[in-house]
Amino acid sequence: MKYSRLWVLTAIIAFAILVGFVFSVPHTRDSTKPVEKNAATSAPAVTLRDSFKKGVHTITGSLLAPNACSVVTAQATLSGEASSTSSILLELLLPKDSGLCLQVPIKITFSTTITAPAQLPIIVTVNGVAATTTSS
Repeated sequence: MKYSRLWVLTAIIAFAILVGFVFSVPHTRDSTKPVEKNAATSAPAVTLRDSFKKGVHTITGSLLAPNACSVVTAQATLSGEASSTSSILLELLLPKDSGLCLQVPIKITFSTTITAPAQLPIIVTVNGVAATTTSS
């Protein structure tokens, strides 16, 4: 009689473990949910500071990156040939990080120089998307 009670108790415990395992393991049907994508990609706001000396613009600034592992690359070019329509195009590249990194936004700084006339407007793009700018 003692052994039959022991087997019943063992079967109940095994059943409880099996049920707990089935409910705790992710199912394959859960992983096929479509990933939501934003239709409009927006660029982060960029803070700029332009200093002009002896025909050279030194453009420094910062932007909010998604994590500390992000690296920003800045390149400035002169666009437009006529002096009335020319401007400085500042292209910032912020590639997506595919490694493991703590997803906490962080301020990243950049700097670039370009030889150009004084008082030119600066147009900023981040990964090809126009960004809003503020002066510091």
